[in-house]
Amino acid sequence: MSDPDVDPQVRPPVEQRPTEPRPAGPGGLDRRLADRPPGYPNALVWLRAGILRDWRGVLGSFLATWFYVPLALLAAVWGGLALGVLGLVAGGTQSGDALPSVVRDAPLVGPLLDAFLNRSGGVVGGFAGFAIGFLAGFLVVLVLPWRDAFDEPANLFTGLVGMVVAAALVGLAYTLGRVLLEPWLLSVSGARQLSRREAERLRPILSGCAARLGLPSVPRLLIEDDPVLTNARAYARHIVVTTSLLDEPDEDVAALLSHELVHWRTGDEVTSAFVRGVGLPLVLVHAVPTWLMRRFPHPATDLLVFIVFWPVLLTMRFVVLPCHRRDVRAAEYRADAGAVLAGHAAGMRSMLERRRSFETGRSGWDEAVCATHPPSELRLDRLERLTPATADEATAADGSPARVGTEELFGRPGLVGSRRAWLLVGALALIGCLGGGALTTAQWLLFRPQAAVDAYFSALDDGDGRAALAALTPDARAAAGDGEQLARIVGGEGYQPPTDVDVTSVERDGDEAVAKVAYTLAGQKLSAELPLRRDESATLGLFHRWQVAAPPARLSLPGAAGLTVNGQPAPAAPEGVELALLPGAYTVGGQRNALSETPSQVVYVLPGQESAGTPDLTPTLAPAAQASAEESVKAYLDACAAQTVAAPQGCPFRYYTGETVKKIAWKITRYPTVQLTLTGPTSAQVSTPFEGRGSAQATGTTTGFFGTTPFTENEEIQVVGLLSVVDGKLTFRPGGE
Repeated sequence: MSDPDVDPQVRPPVEQRPTEPRPAGPGGLDRRLADRPPGYPNALVWLRAGILRDWRGVLGSFLATWFYVPLALLAAVWGGLALGVLGLVAGGTQSGDALPSVVRDAPLVGPLLDAFLNRSGGVVGGFAGFAIGFLAGFLVVLVLPWRDAFDEPANLFTGLVGMVVAAALVGLAYTLGRVLLEPWLLSVSGARQLSRREAERLRPILSGCAARLGLPSVPRLLIEDDPVLTNARAYARHIVVTTSLLDEPDEDVAALLSHELVHWRTGDEVTSAFVRGVGLPLVLVHAVPTWLMRRFPHPATDLLVFIVFWPVLLTMRFVVLPCHRRDVRAAEYRADAGAVLAGHAAGMRSMLERRRSFETGRSGWDEAVCATHPPSELRLDRLERLTPATADEATAADGSPARVGTEELFGRPGLVGSRRAWLLVGALALIGCLGGGALTTAQWLLFRPQAAVDAYFSALDDGDGRAALAALTPDARAAAGDGEQLARIVGGEGYQPPTDVDVTSVERDGDEAVAKVAYTLAGQKLSAELPLRRDESATLGLFHRWQVAAPPARLSLPGAAGLTVNGQPAPAAPEGVELALLPGAYTVGGQRNALSETPSQVVYVLPGQESAGTPDLTPTLAPAAQASAEESVKAYLDACAAQTVAAPQGCPFRYYTGETVKKIAWKITRYPTVQLTLTGPTSAQVSTPFEGRGSAQATGTTTGFFGTTPFTENEEIQVVGLLSVVDGKLTFRPGGE
């Protein structure tokens, strides 16, 4: 800001920087950008001020590029044409059938509507089809990249943040590249160093204008050889003028240089560079048709280029340029005010008067909305209302819009931000840190792969089968079959969960992981690998839970009834059954009855195991079964011996002779040995070994040719039959000799 005690007309001359490029030294970015405008604490503040000025232009460039607006326009037009043709044909041929029969048969109204649709149905259908197709095609391109994020607000938010960060990084990289490479880019475009006579003519004027604007330094001044067009342009670190400016009066030259000094000091070129950088992909594509139309200026070329590139051309013309050019025109008004402040309003007025004579009408979109400069008449009108303020007036907050000073143009020197802005930034940063820390802690404790393994084994340790199943992936839960039965088995008596579980490592590959687990089961230290999978749905729209992807192991059981697992009845089926079991130890029991008993088996299911095998459930004779069988056989033989016939029916012995037997009596002299062979849990084959045969004595008389003769005979006994359980009791049924 200028010193109020010094007349700006008699300020000391501004120090002139050498025009040769200076090498970058250890000073970093500030040294590389040594020709940046004064009034900024460092180069970063200068770049930030320029980048953040035109938010409308940045927003328009961002939306048009990163939301694929050209592709959306292309899909919209083709979709509209396709559905428009379909609506035109369908409306012209089937419009009459669209009316309900009640309406069609209504007097007066029905014939009128039918006649209307027959004459205009095709046109109406075509317009409706085009409108629907255009809207659908446009929305499809906009929505399709986000199809996986709408069910999770966090994914949608982080996706948008990622797009903003990517666009900002591209824009920043492009802006830095443009600023750092500006000397080379200008030399390639034809700008050169001033000759001695050109420097003696222009540099004193530039220094005087800078002094009147309160600028302690000036940018590098370059010149282009153009004897026709009087023009000057301010870049980030340079001002480039044309040679025709040398023929202008000093007042006009000073007005033009004051104008460009304001552009340079406020960083307008940095603003434009960042807007182009945010939309760099679109800008690069747009450069192709622009170059073709400029290189080959012909109506046929223009038509061909438009047919090929029309989505890009329309997007730039109706989205990007209107948003950015508003700030560009505002910058022109601001730069004109700089000429007034420097005391060269007359020269500025002269330049604008001459420019006005070359202006065309502003009735078109390009001439009005996309114009880079406001109408000269409006600029002249504003010049008439501006008055340069003194130093005291410039610092006074009188709010008069007609007074312009350095503070109104450039702001306070070195001002980085207001106290309120810094407090707001600090509060947002604190909230972000606390929120990020809380989310990170929640993710670490509850939603990392180790948490899924811990929850799984913790549920098993509690005997909570439902919670353990909830820790599995949906396909693994589906493989468990009857979840309620599995939960009862896990909660039953005899279940032993894995203990001392420790997740030793986790190898993650995207949404899948493998956890190595050490544990103890039945007193043995073992290890296993558990596959994990990240859940597609998010909790609270923020966290993706991990789940165990190992399905329960399959235990094969025979189909006999009466089997139990941890005291819970197992289903019975003739062909056998398979039970799903979670890791742990299970007690499998068989039937117990008066004939047999099945010893309990302990089955161990390891984490990650697919099959638990088939337990050996072979029944054995009950301790009292042999004695019960012998008693049943003895009772059977005693009943046979009680019969007074030579051949007791259904008995294993008889007396045979050719004579008539009278008064026969049987007596069991030795009971046979009973041997049992189980044929099932409830049945056994009864037999007598050869060496264990018994005997029965038959006494009585026979009547024959020689009279009545007494006899005594011994018959061997061999018992064969079936011993089974009937109503809980053993029952013997003889089955032959």
